[in-house]
Amino acid sequence: MKTRQPVYTWTAADKELLAELERDELSLPADAPRALLSVRLSVLTDTTTSPLRQELDLRLLARERGYRIVGVARDLNVSATKVPPWQRPQLGPWLRDRTPEFDVLLFWKMDRLVRRVADLTTMITWCLRFGKNLVSRHDPIDLTTEAGKTLAALVSSAAEIEAANTGSRLASLWSYTKTQSRWPVGKPAYGYTTTEGPDGRRALTVDQDAHRVLHWCHRRILRGASARHLARVLVRAGVCGPGLTASTLLGRLRNPALMGYRVEEDKKGGIRRSKLVIGRDGNPIRVAEGIFTQEQFQELQTALDQRSKSQPARRPDGATSFLGVLVCADCGTNMTVQRTRTNTDKCYEYLRCRACPGGGQGAPDPQSIYTRLMDEVLSALGDEPVQIREYARDRWVLRPTGQTFRQSWAEGGSKGMTKDLLRAGITCKVTRTKVRKVRAPQVQIQLAMPDDARLRLVIIRDEFAFDV
Repeated sequence: MKTRQPVYTWTAADKELLAELERDELSLPADAPRALLSVRLSVLTDTTTSPLRQELDLRLLARERGYRIVGVARDLNVSATKVPPWQRPQLGPWLRDRTPEFDVLLFWKMDRLVRRVADLTTMITWCLRFGKNLVSRHDPIDLTTEAGKTLAALVSSAAEIEAANTGSRLASLWSYTKTQSRWPVGKPAYGYTTTEGPDGRRALTVDQDAHRVLHWCHRRILRGASARHLARVLVRAGVCGPGLTASTLLGRLRNPALMGYRVEEDKKGGIRRSKLVIGRDGNPIRVAEGIFTQEQFQELQTALDQRSKSQPARRPDGATSFLGVLVCADCGTNMTVQRTRTNTDKCYEYLRCRACPGGGQGAPDPQSIYTRLMDEVLSALGDEPVQIREYARDRWVLRPTGQTFRQSWAEGGSKGMTKDLLRAGITCKVTRTKVRKVRAPQVQIQLAMPDDARLRLVIIRDEFAFDV
């Protein structure tokens, strides 16, 4: 999902200067170096003028150096510490896919481009590989000289130190916050909301609507109801949003914050869980009134544990092959594998979708559908050559690897095929038709291939995956 980029307003004087600069650019020779402008700011407010100032300054610099401007990448509300240049919404596509269209990247100041030494090193390596230059308005940086490369590294080191200091201050704030019984900062767990007390300090209070939902779930789970069923009921009743899943509901019900204690994320075991924060006295830190007593919370966990033991174990590589490729022809959602175990301890698998009632008549024997899909794909694309996109003399070229996709998929298996099909936007529509007096539906599949699928199958290497 693309995020909408904020814009800034040009005044009449700004527009007049812009028109002057564009007129001057018309007099440049046809072979003038092509410049891409990079404008970035972490936080944009209604009163911010810095992005506009950056762009005008860079346009003036381009005129001074005789550069022809081919584009402006405006990344506003984007952190340089968290998001490297090649992953930014506007600058990223230029660096990854539009490399032949510019010769030099102009930016206002080093910390507008990067705040990490590793990111700068990656950018320098990329520029040298593709014959590009970096030019800063306020830092004497020029990658055509060794001194310029050294200075770029030094300036970026200072930016990284500043960013590290900011991170240390934030970490200290969170460490202090975790020890407090009040709630100075942070998002509360489901079931609670923040209010401002008479002294102006924030505190946690119980959300009464969520309180009723949680206690209703508590009663139903003790009677044997599943989290999947409860999630469907809550969504139909409009009590919770349409995005509520059984997994999300279980996360809420297993959160010890429901006893009124402060919690933090438990990163052990590869499963996201919350654990109690223990105070200096060795006891959990209470921050609010408990929605459940300790006894109620414990009996809920025991009931959830008993239900989880009766479920089939999860496969480490995922239950569904070709996830994202196989879609329901009726509702358009992904087909996933549902596994059930009978009283005689037999396990059955069948493909179903999410939006159709009852999963849209689950299709048994997923493996047979996988086989049919692979046969269809091999028939349509198996003999196509595998090609890699490479950069040569200011243009992209496609180089064959010497393999066909049939050979590639013979080595990579269904995982490799799934990855390629997703990249190409290829899906397989699954239709299930009820057959009279037959429990299993009749299953048809139809390959849906975009017109540019073969072009999208070209392997595009990550040119920024350097070991730095």
